[in-house]
Amino acid sequence: GAADACQVTVTQPRFQEADYSTHRVFLTCAFSASGCSSSPPEVLWFRFLTNKHEDLCTPGCTDHQKYKVHLLSENNISLQINNLTVDDNAVYICGIAFSDSSSPHSKQAGDGTVLTKTEKQHSNGKLIFMIIASSLLFLYSTTVFTFFVVYKVGSKSHTFKYPLKKKISSGRKIFQAIAQELQKQRYAEDCRQPDDLEDDTVYQNR
Repeated sequence: GAADACQVTVTQPRFQEADYSTHRVFLTCAFSASGCSSSPPEVLWFRFLTNKHEDLCTPGCTDHQKYKVHLLSENNISLQINNLTVDDNAVYICGIAFSDSSSPHSKQAGDGTVLTKTEKQHSNGKLIFMIIASSLLFLYSTTVFTFFVVYKVGSKSHTFKYPLKKKISSGRKIFQAIAQELQKQRYAEDCRQPDDLEDDTVYQNR
């Protein structure tokens, strides 16, 4: 039937940065659908942290005080995140599923948005983090797509998370290593800062 020709494309902004004083953020997700039913699709949100994957809204949100999904228009959605902290820095993936279609293209995930909430002190490592995180997005989106398709087929989470563990472990290790390196850099910056100020004074006096 017509529903079998259903094809979905999902688009997300690559990066979103929140200032340290920001406590609420909206991540946007746009999709286009051709040959799909007129019934509204399911909207799902996931995120990758440095060492784990989390279901946020599939489609019901796991924490209604923290997360809320908004339908901005027919093809535009946003995820509202409340009580934002640096612990929410992650790759956020938006998924769209027309569950009444048998087409493999009727269930698609976006490439993900890297959300970064900055700390009060500016970190030199932030730019490096952004560049490397963007290169990892392809790896994550491929993994999530596999995860997403299996999820929608109806398997229970504990039966398919294990096979995917191998696929995403390398990406997680890289991501975790970056995060740890940035933490070390920040710690080193904090320790060195008084010395740096003294050095600047010496140079200026010369």
